[in-house]
Parts: sequence; structure tokens; C-alpha cells
Amino acid sequence: MNRLSTSTSPYLLQHANNPVDWYPWGAEALQTARTEDKPIFLSIGYAACHWCHVMAHESFEDAGTAAFMNEHFVNIKVDREERPDLDGIYMQAVVAMTGSGGWPMTVFLTPDLQPFYSGTYFPPVPRYNMPSFREVMQGLVHAWRDEREEILRVGAQVAGQLGSQTAAGEAAFSQESLGAVALAMLEAYDRTYGGWGSAPKFPQPMSMEFMLRRALVDPAQRDEYIKLVTHALRSMSRGGMYDVVGGGFARYSTDNSWRVPHFEKMLYDNAQLALIYLHTWQVTGEPAFRRVVEETLEFVRREMTHPDGGFYSSLDADSEGEEGKYYIWRMDEIRASISDPTEFEFFKAAYGLMEHGNWEGKTILQRALDDASLAARFKLDPEAVPAALSRSHINLLAARAAHVRPGTDDKVLTSWNGLMLAAFAEAARYLDYSKYHDAATRSADFLLSVLRPKGQLRRAWRDGNTTHEVFLEDYAALVLGLLELYQTDFNTKWFQAAQELADQMIVRFKDPAGGFFDTPEDGERLLVRPKDIQDNAVPSGNALAAEALLKLAALTDKGEYRDLAEKALTLAASSAMRHPTSFARWLSAADFALGTVKQVAVLGEAQEKTFEGMLKKLRSEYRPNVLVAACSYPPPKAAPVLLADRPLLEDKTTVYVCEGFVCRQPVTSIDEFEKQL
Repeated sequence: MNRLSTSTSPYLLQHANNPVDWYPWGAEALQTARTEDKPIFLSIGYAACHWCHVMAHESFEDAGTAAFMNEHFVNIKVDREERPDLDGIYMQAVVAMTGSGGWPMTVFLTPDLQPFYSGTYFPPVPRYNMPSFREVMQGLVHAWRDEREEILRVGAQVAGQLGSQTAAGEAAFSQESLGAVALAMLEAYDRTYGGWGSAPKFPQPMSMEFMLRRALVDPAQRDEYIKLVTHALRSMSRGGMYDVVGGGFARYSTDNSWRVPHFEKMLYDNAQLALIYLHTWQVTGEPAFRRVVEETLEFVRREMTHPDGGFYSSLDADSEGEEGKYYIWRMDEIRASISDPTEFEFFKAAYGLMEHGNWEGKTILQRALDDASLAARFKLDPEAVPAALSRSHINLLAARAAHVRPGTDDKVLTSWNGLMLAAFAEAARYLDYSKYHDAATRSADFLLSVLRPKGQLRRAWRDGNTTHEVFLEDYAALVLGLLELYQTDFNTKWFQAAQELADQMIVRFKDPAGGFFDTPEDGERLLVRPKDIQDNAVPSGNALAAEALLKLAALTDKGEYRDLAEKALTLAASSAMRHPTSFARWLSAADFALGTVKQVAVLGEAQEKTFEGMLKKLRSEYRPNVLVAACSYPPPKAAPVLLADRPLLEDKTTVYVCEGFVCRQPVTSIDEFEKQL
């Protein structure tokens, strides 16, 4: 086994038996490159990446290729999920040099870490109009020997471009600009298939969250925005990208109609998608959206949760060497699983089943008829359709248990767990399921203990070991998750931890020019200190930090939090106007910053009828710009300052509502409270 055998990363462990003399990123590898005057081959990927597996099998497991790599390069393997800083820096380089990026990421560096050649997947022999990986390496070995000056020139030029990415912003968001960009997103929406852009189709929950927010503040376009969001959510949840049998979403669809997914399931996608389905259910009351939330969270509880409470990172796309094999069906399997002939015919009509399948001779389940059409054909009440299909889904899920499971990337990442913590916390609040609250509290306890050894937050944990690194997105996502949990059960320890982490985040990551760096002040010195403001599959750490500080400011009245958030928002304003779907979390943060934010303090006796009635009224609608603190009277010292100096009226449960630096008259009746809301 090579040097990767002691790693905490399942992705690196997948390569521990390669004949390549892999190094993990670290001082030993970098010093070796300098001492031996060798270029660095940097390979970045992740455990659930299908084409990472393909390139590993074709090239990194090949003895001849490995021998060439070992002779001429210092070979470093990086898990992008554990090291988003390295991934971000060198992905910028790949895009700058080639015009596009992806994984596996292939980058060749000078010993002082400057990138001089890059790409993604390279085949073992020339094909797809691409050179072979061996040809690429041979050309670079020749250039390193005979054209070193040109390599150094290119490396310095690219490094200079990367350094320019961290400039502070000067523009500002406004209500007018948010309205204009929302209309532009409405215009660009794919009204045929749903979503934005063409295949591969990504779900883009951040964009839909922003559109749902705009529906609340723009009465003229409210119906159009809601229509857009519901169309997209229905399109995705028909099946294909959504696993109708086991719940949860795949990473993206390879076609426009959401039928053929890239089958990996990522924690962050399911966290964000569970929330947009939950919020849209709050707005529309459509039962199908609630079912998707429940099925998705049940999938996470069942298949992606560590016994101690942390959430795993992903499920692989492949099993038994085939992409999607775990999720697709043969017709005989479906018949055997749904033995009742009437139920089978019903299921067959619902999913448009054909003997020859709908993908490579097999079937990816995707609804062909909606509930109303299915009910009309079989003379049923439409409300009976979901239960009837659910019985078949349960049978198929039991049959799937006989399939070989895809690999699980069982490392626990703080930022992704923060996103899922928020999803479970909000689901517990609005759906009133104790199992969701239990999942959220166990997750929060896990993150605040196991991933915070000796009070120092860490990025990743696996099998009893944490990494040393931590990043802005870890702090910011965890703060947001804890604030959502606090607003669900009002346990002050969650609020205290959120504020402590936010204060540490400011000290360790703040950029005096505005916003935050992705890496801490005391972190490893890299080619540049990254400050990536674009949202990708996960939100930008800066967008999360701005949102977290805005919410903390509303709960604490600390002006510093608000000042830092407003300054951070200037980083993305210009870019968000030009490329809104790439900065959608920023758009929601700006909507919060510019909108009417209500601060609600509820004091009384917890679990008393009126106290609970106030909270129930508060939670009866989607209210994204409401921040709530509540406690039994008198408030504990650790409670948010929003609860301080707020006496009870006539010893009754009392609610204080403030907005825009003005506080309303405190009220003790639910009807009066509803009017203020």
C-alpha cells in the first residue's frame, strides 16, 4: 500500500493499493518535489465520482503508467471534499487554461505550486479527440527538461490571474436590482422541462429559494414565481433523478427530462432540495411536496447517518462496476416484487413500463401519468393514488435490498452536515416530527463535540479521526444550522454555540477589504489565499457567512455582525446581476438584508397553551424573514438579547414584534399577534 493508506478520506483510500507512489497533500510531498526538482502531478476527485473511478482503473491501476508517473513526477492525490481550498484554487486554474472544469481534475504544477498544464479526464489511449494520459505526460516531461522557461512563464501568468480573484467588491444590491434579476431568471427558465439551462441539468435549489422569496415581496409576479418553482419541483420529483423507491435525489440529470441521472447521491444536494420542497409545501400546501421532504429525510436517516449522529457525505454512482446498477430495474424484477396483478397494472400505467425498458434495455422509474390521470383511468379517488403507489414502492425497496449497494463515502463533513442540520431542524419545526428533531439534535451534538476537539472546529471526521483543516464554509454552515435548531426548540446552547463560532469565524477568516477568506489566517500557506464568492453545488462560504451574520444581528442587535454582512454582500452584487443562477444564495441573503425583517420574542411558560399557540401561528406559513427567540420567563442569561428586558403583561404569555427599528405594542392574544404578523 502507498502513503494514502492512513488517510481519513474514503476517496484516497480507494487509491491506497494503486502502483502509483501517491502522496497526500502535505509538507513531505512538496519538499520532495523541490528536492528532486520534479513537477507535481495533482489529481483531485471524490469518492462518488464515476469518471474518477474510470481514470483510476484505466491509468492509476496500470503498472506501466504508474511506473512512468513515479519516475517523472511527484504524484499527489486530493479529496476535493476534504480540501475545498485546493480544489477551488486549482479549479480556477483549469477553467482559466481550458475554458471548463470538472472531476477528475488533472493539474501539473511546478515545485512552487504554480499550475502550467491542466485538464480533467484523460483516456489511456487516444480517443474522444483527446490525447492519451501517457502522451500528455510524455510531452510535459519533455517540456520540463527542454522548455523550462516557458513552463515557468505560463505558471506565473496563471498564478497571477488566480491572485486577482480575491479583490473586494464595490457594487451594492437594491430592491430594484433584485426585482430585475428575478424577472431575468423567470425569462430564462426552461418552461418545457423545468430548471435552467440544458443537459446536464442540475437542480439549482438556491435559485428556486430566491424565486420563492420574491413571490412574497412582488405581488405582481407572485403567481408566476410560484408557478415556476412548483413546475420545477414537480418535474424533478417524477422520478429519474429523484429516487421514487428509496427517496433522495441524484446529483444531476444527464438529459433534459430529468430521467437519466448521474446516480451518485450527495448529502448537500439532498439537504438543499429537502428545504425547497418543504418551503414550497408551506406556500402551496401541495401534499406531494411534503411527501418528497419526508421520503428524502427518511432516506438520509436510513442510509446516510452514522450511529452517533453525523451524516455521511455521499453514495457512489456505481455498484458492481456499473453506473446506476443499484437503482435500475428489469421488468421481471418489478413483476416479482409487485405480485398482485391489479397493483402491477396500476404501477405499470403510472410509470409507463415497457418490456424493453427506457434506458439501455432496463427501466429507470419516472412517472408517466400524474395522480389525476391515473385516478381517472382506474376510477379511483386521486387522493388514494399516493398510498396505492407507496405499497409498490415498499415492495421494490425490499427487493432492492438484494442488490449490491453502491459504496458509501462515510466521512462526516462539517459544512455539509450544517446544511442537513438546518433541513432536519426546519422539518422538525414545521412537520412536527420528533424523529426529525432527534436527528437534528444528535447531529448538532456530534458536530459540536467530535468535530470540535478541544474547542477547535475541524472540516472532516472519519472512523475516530479528524483532519486538521477547517474552512469558512464549515463555520458558516454550522452557525446557520444551529440557528435553525435554536428556533425549533429554543435550547440556548445552540444559540450560544452559534454565536461563539461566528465570533471565531470573524477573527480567523475576515478580510479587512470586505468579506472573508476561505481559509483561516493561521492556515496553510498556499499559492493564493482563496476567496471564492461563486455558489457552486454548495453555497459560497461568503454567502453563508453573510446570511449567518445577518440572522445573528437580528437576534443580538450587534451592529458589527450587520456591518460585516453588508460589506460582504458588495463582493457579489455585480456578478449576481450578470449570472444570477451562479450567485443565488447571495441573492437570498441580499433579499433578507434589504427586506422587512421581523424580530419576534415570545415569553411565558413553555408548553403552556397560549405559548404553544403563538408558536403554532408563527409556523403556519412560510416566513423566511422572521427571526424568533422564545423562552420561559424570566429569560436565562445565555438567551438572545432579543428576549432581554421584556416583561410579561398580566403574567400571561407575551409576544414582542419588532421590525425596521420599531417595536409594536406587546400582545398576549393569538389574534392580536396574527395581525402584527
